[in-house]
Amino acid sequence: MSDTKNVAVIIGAGPGLGAAAARRFAAAGMTAVLVSRSAERLADLAVGIDGAVAYPCDATDEAAVEKMFADIEAEHGKVEVLVYNPGGEFGRTHIVDQSAERFRTVWEFTAFGGFLCGRAAAQRMQTRGHGTILFTGATASLRGGKGFGAFASGKFALRALGQSMARELGPEGIHVAHVNIDGMIGESDDGSKLDPADIAETYYGLHTQSKTNWTHELDIRPWSETW
Repeated sequence: MSDTKNVAVIIGAGPGLGAAAARRFAAAGMTAVLVSRSAERLADLAVGIDGAVAYPCDATDEAAVEKMFADIEAEHGKVEVLVYNPGGEFGRTHIVDQSAERFRTVWEFTAFGGFLCGRAAAQRMQTRGHGTILFTGATASLRGGKGFGAFASGKFALRALGQSMARELGPEGIHVAHVNIDGMIGESDDGSKLDPADIAETYYGLHTQSKTNWTHELDIRPWSETW
């Protein structure tokens, strides 16, 4: 093992929240492992984050996920944090125009991947009696919108998975939380968007909570968002 520091695995790492979360956990002395299906994008992201490691992986491929977690622990250290941060780049599609293939793809990436990655992380954390698993949710986690039948179905499922895992794993020392991000992510002069760095700070705060005061579900939104 080349690095004995604890590891934060960021699934669905992109230039916004994923990169911000990686930077925050790296700043806390952890090795940030960036994961997505795009090797080229990951390499560019990792360059700008101190000590970050890039792992191209399809989070919906069970064998690939299992191998990735085994390799990470063998080469870099113990997985202390998992952030499952599936992208939201799924546009509106009317239900009558929704293909079965697209629905399955969206659901697998949004929910099934969360199960595979969450299970792999939990199996390793379970042997140590501690760890943090964070699932990134969205407005669609709480209500289905017009044209978002596939995305909302996956996000509802991911939230339910997080609730079940929190109840199963909490007594074993593993903190599982679902964060509902209700609003646009990005930088804005007036604070009308959710700043990725601020969300990352919230994620780090969840990780450092005492188990006497664990948060399992959290809604965050900018002041401009109606709800």
